[in-house]
Amino acid sequence: QVQLVESGGDSVEAGGSLRLSCIVSGSPYTRSSMCWFRQAPGKEREGVATIDSNRQTSYADSVKGRFTIFKDNAKNTLHLQMNSLKPEDTAMYYCAVSKWAYGSSYALKNGQDMDFWGNGTQVTVSS
Repeated sequence: QVQLVESGGDSVEAGGSLRLSCIVSGSPYTRSSMCWFRQAPGKEREGVATIDSNRQTSYADSVKGRFTIFKDNAKNTLHLQMNSLKPEDTAMYYCAVSKWAYGSSYALKNGQDMDFWGNGTQVTVSS
């Protein structure tokens, strides 16, 4: 059984930083795309950052240059380093993993193809 557990969400002031983590357990899939999505109240879910099995990364335009996605294969953990946070980054952040290999740019725009999701971690940025 594949399980994803996110952590690291918090309330911070604008300009601050946070690092989100997602521990993936029980996955037999070796070429998964791994992603961070977010959803703010009243808004649609959006892809934030993705990393594919070749370690290629893609980012939403709104976070480029501020967020970095990376993974620690030895610890089966996906991270999202978020710097220069803005109030508009406030959302529930979800980790998602696919069974199969997708390019990072495709995964960013196609959350419906992700097979496993965590329960989310809340990020709140105050001005």
